[in-house]
Amino acid sequence: MSHLHIFNPGGDPPWEPVAAEKVLRGQPQTRTWVHYESPAERLSAGEWEASPGCWRIAYSEWEYMVIRSGQCVITGDDGSRIVAGPGDAFILEPGFTGTWEVTSTMRKHWVIRD
Repeated sequence: MSHLHIFNPGGDPPWEPVAAEKVLRGQPQTRTWVHYESPAERLSAGEWEASPGCWRIAYSEWEYMVIRSGQCVITGDDGSRIVAGPGDAFILEPGFTGTWEVTSTMRKHWVIRD
């Protein structure tokens, strides 16, 4: 078993619309590259891209992310707010609820623990 993993996404996955019941503004679409999965450790990593729009989010997982391009605004129902762009890194924890707004098409690296 290898302990070294090189990320090579191959092709681009198709764009998929954000579920209509979650969308607050726009017609956002997303696509996801999964580069690593370890079900036994409940861990995965990859890249995610989204087009402009705003939608509701509710996290049941822990996620660390680094924004590669574009910009987003994450606003918690508790009033917390993050404006993030290229190079910014942050964590969303289980139980976080609020909105995710993409103000310019963005891409991020992510690591999720379920």
